[in-house]
Amino acid sequence: MSLTDRIQMHFGQVIETKMHTAELLTDDICLVSQWLINCLINDNKILCCGNGASSAIAQLLSSKLMNRYDQERPGLPAITIGADNCVASGISNTFNFAEVFARQIKAIGQPGDILFIITTGGNSPNIIQAIQAAHDREVTVIALTGNDGGGVATLLTEHDIELRVPSDIKAIIHEAHISIIHCLCDLIDYQLFEEAQ
Repeated sequence: MSLTDRIQMHFGQVIETKMHTAELLTDDICLVSQWLINCLINDNKILCCGNGASSAIAQLLSSKLMNRYDQERPGLPAITIGADNCVASGISNTFNFAEVFARQIKAIGQPGDILFIITTGGNSPNIIQAIQAAHDREVTVIALTGNDGGGVATLLTEHDIELRVPSDIKAIIHEAHISIIHCLCDLIDYQLFEEAQ
């Protein structure tokens, strides 16, 4: 296969997966936007987390909410847990890395908050423990996943929701996750700051 063919194949797979994701998840993405808005207007906060590239996507979400997405508006309360290296390394050193999110959720999570987790495989021990901690604190879980949802899918309750990208290719799952994040940010801005005008 030529380099040109590989490029075309990559873009084709990404586009196909994103379109399939839109077909499968449109109603659930609308619902998630409503959950996020209800959380925000009730003076609660959104806690975001993920590992590796998913951590970067979690930071993208909190940055777009805290700062801005596409228009000037007030900042919205969202934070990426695990992004503070001092806190994360301290927890990992004193306890273990599996507790890096859970301990932060136990410290700052409140009923009515939302834990927004991003994971491609859904089996990381720190993500699993984060969900358990969220449930203990009456924090709703929104999970962006891929593959078969992994252990995350088995832990979610009727009060949580999973947005599962229909792919088993990590890079393509990440790209779809970013599109979902951007879509949610647009829906939040539209419903909170544009629709009433």
